[in-house]
Amino acid sequence: MDTKSISSMKKLSLGNAALKCLIACDPEEKIKATHNVVQLWKAECLEVNFTINCLPNIPGRPMRPTLVAPRKLSTRKLTSAAGRAALIHAITHIEFNAINLAWDAVCRFHGLPKAFYDNWIQIASEEAYHFCLLDTYLHSLGYKYGDFPAHNGLWEMAQKTAHDPLVRMALVPRVLEARGLDVTPGMVDRLQQAGDLQAVAILKIIFRDEVGHVAIGSHWFHYLCKIRGLDPETTFCHLVTRYFKGKAHSSLHRQARLEAGFSESELHMLENIK
Repeated sequence: MDTKSISSMKKLSLGNAALKCLIACDPEEKIKATHNVVQLWKAECLEVNFTINCLPNIPGRPMRPTLVAPRKLSTRKLTSAAGRAALIHAITHIEFNAINLAWDAVCRFHGLPKAFYDNWIQIASEEAYHFCLLDTYLHSLGYKYGDFPAHNGLWEMAQKTAHDPLVRMALVPRVLEARGLDVTPGMVDRLQQAGDLQAVAILKIIFRDEVGHVAIGSHWFHYLCKIRGLDPETTFCHLVTRYFKGKAHSSLHRQARLEAGFSESELHMLENIK
């Protein structure tokens, strides 16, 4: 961004700048806006203040992909290029939603330490990087973002947790995003067997960064529990059983989850939830 552009945005609040990222519909526009706001934040050109009275229930997104119920998504066979493209597209969609989730956290939750906004701006930047890696790879396969249907489960949970940052930190990073820590190693193995080494390399980058993202969620969940005088393990168990039904869809990647701030007690609870 040139000096003139930076100068023209100096008086923007962080909340207003983040909102521009959140409501951008075109993926390229959202990525560009994200990069610009990250640069402004690092240059200390934005203030931590918020003048937004109402946030959109639905973030900016393109007309495609078509959103369907998870059960309507077809099984992806990695023995074909189309099957691998469908899998990569599903992950690309998750990363696009993750950009929106990061900016929503910045816009929505006020009065938290500056480090909270540092962390979620960092996450927005890394999710945008992941999206670009995946989108570029999709193009190399002859596809683009929007060519396959997708589900909206991640954003639906964002809506359910919009009322409280403690609930958001517990259920989005520590449940939905943490599931990626469990399933990604298996996807890496399947892609390796299919000989798709480029996809393997991208997923390894995403896995590395996502451990850190879940750890950030864990940190702020514990912070909010502490200032409210709540026991984090009891609170997490209560929230999981309240908002989710049935067992996890896969076995837990215990080491990754421990690195991301889970306790042994929490892992035991997740493994035995009914």
